[in-house]
Amino acid sequence: MSKIILASASPRRKELLKKLQIPFTVEASNYDENINLKLKPLELAKELSNGKVQAVAKNHKNEDAIVIGADTFVVFKNKILGKPHTAKKAKEMIKEMNGKSHSVITGFTVLDIKSGRKASKAVESRVFFRKLTNKEIDDYIRIGEPLDKAGAYAIQEFGAILIEKIEGDYTNIVGLPLAPLIEELKKFGIKL
Repeated sequence: MSKIILASASPRRKELLKKLQIPFTVEASNYDENINLKLKPLELAKELSNGKVQAVAKNHKNEDAIVIGADTFVVFKNKILGKPHTAKKAKEMIKEMNGKSHSVITGFTVLDIKSGRKASKAVESRVFFRKLTNKEIDDYIRIGEPLDKAGAYAIQEFGAILIEKIEGDYTNIVGLPLAPLIEELKKFGIKL
């Protein structure tokens, strides 16, 4: 079986991929993501995941390896929300989405380095925030969790308290849609 490389430093993606019980290594991509490219969100997610895969593949020329890369972001009112990085920006994002729904899009790319064969997909899920009080928003931001999370929350962590319901794939919201990924990996000859 080909060596599998996850082109991501995300502990959430690593945890999700472990669920498939296939051996893999992790190699963070040095790809500089640009969420401002003039592409539709689903296309942008695929483009960014492909960029991560290509950056890692350069370090493994002609190896018998499959590289998996992914990129996740939030879309609210046709605007892409990345990581807020500051408490002020996180509060703005959460207040804006308070009591409303938004999309979470993850694009993923699978690349067989030796053959050059590649597949990219994007998956979209809907997340509905419950109506939060200002204190709940402030308390959540105070723990620091939202600063490095797309859309300023982590559904698999304490951010779950913000959510009323979801429509779609939970693993997609966390950062790696497992069901569609499994289907692609099978096409690449990975036995699951």
